[in-house]
Amino acid sequence: MEITPLEPWIKTKLGTTASGADLRSEIDRHQLLKLQETVDYVRSHAPFYRRLFEGVRGSDLKSLEDITSLPFTTAEDIQENDLGFLCVSRDEISRVVTLNTSGTTASAKRIHFTEDDLELTTDLFHHGMKALVVPGQKVLILMPGDRHGTVGDLMVKALRRMDVQGVPHGIVLDSARTIAEIVEKEIDCLIGIPVQVLGLVRHRDAVMIPKGRIKSALLSADYVPSTIVSEIEQAWGCAVFNHYGMTEMGLGAAVDCRALAGYHIREADLLFEIIDPDNGRPLPDGETGEVVFSTLTRKGMPLVRYRTGDLSRLIPEPCPCGTVLKRLEWVKGRLQGGICLGENHMLTVADLDEALFRLPGLLNFQVDIQNNRDGDILNTTLFPGENSATDICCAVRTALEEIPAVRSAVAAGRLTVATVRTSTENWISTGSIKRKISDSREER
Repeated sequence: MEITPLEPWIKTKLGTTASGADLRSEIDRHQLLKLQETVDYVRSHAPFYRRLFEGVRGSDLKSLEDITSLPFTTAEDIQENDLGFLCVSRDEISRVVTLNTSGTTASAKRIHFTEDDLELTTDLFHHGMKALVVPGQKVLILMPGDRHGTVGDLMVKALRRMDVQGVPHGIVLDSARTIAEIVEKEIDCLIGIPVQVLGLVRHRDAVMIPKGRIKSALLSADYVPSTIVSEIEQAWGCAVFNHYGMTEMGLGAAVDCRALAGYHIREADLLFEIIDPDNGRPLPDGETGEVVFSTLTRKGMPLVRYRTGDLSRLIPEPCPCGTVLKRLEWVKGRLQGGICLGENHMLTVADLDEALFRLPGLLNFQVDIQNNRDGDILNTTLFPGENSATDICCAVRTALEEIPAVRSAVAAGRLTVATVRTSTENWISTGSIKRKISDSREER
């Protein structure tokens, strides 16, 4: 099996020909050096870190493990004063991304990028996509790309470097039109949000796409349910890759290799940790916790020990592709993505996705939890496709009741599953706001 294209790319960035254990040691040394430089850089240039890291020097970090002596950075810190993180003048900023937070009155997060920062992401896209496409192919990009520095814009530039045509499309608003474009332009690869790509597979016009037309698909911007991956693979006969990234990371962070067994991290530019979300202590490889990252090469708005709220683990076993790069398990959900039913029954978006998206014809759903004097009430609204079964509401209700957390809460008398309803409105995700369970409960 071909090794992940990220490894030779990172070797070039480090200026080394080492391999195996020697390469792993060089990556670790590079990360420590860049972390030390970043700490000194942000202390000198960013008002926020000047206060947070008062009395700290990069040289105080003698090993990568010493990063645990540094305090965390949080989303709330950025919401309170994003300009306090800037290390360059505002004239040097080429792109500002505003991230609104669903279901809260908190201020939006604003993430700033210089042109050099955007180039780092373009470079990642260029090399990461080598696992999916070859020169001469066409990629339909179902992501925003109408402005400079957007994911779609950077991806088109990255693909051009490998003689691949990037076709910007934007968020899927009309599945029939998107399918027609796939057929007309003879698209070889798709990049999109999981639920939207599922909508293409389940659309009545999907029969127009012959099996084998699409050779690969890259899913990104939200949690990727295994049920969606399986259906795409079966419908199109293509390999389905996962990408992990968030705007704060620089839009891109890690991507599958052809083994499809976990994300490989852009370790020349990012340092990842997994911590216990309750006490902040580092967890050993193999244990699931909260993903924390530090940027190592960003100039406009570097972040050190940023808590993502995402849950994953570093896989201790070597990847089948043979790389020495660290491998992150596919993200399963978020710390804030679950709700407690009754006293100790936790329901997550991942639970719902795996249970519901396996039902034929379902395109999207929303779940809301309310309460009354008798306990919690689980309300579910569906957006079914034209090919969905007439009894899909009954099937969804049965699937809900089979989820362990729901079943336990119902058995304990803590939860009632309300009648499932349908809607003619689809809730299109842009990927900038993660899907969540809406909690409308009031304290009893």
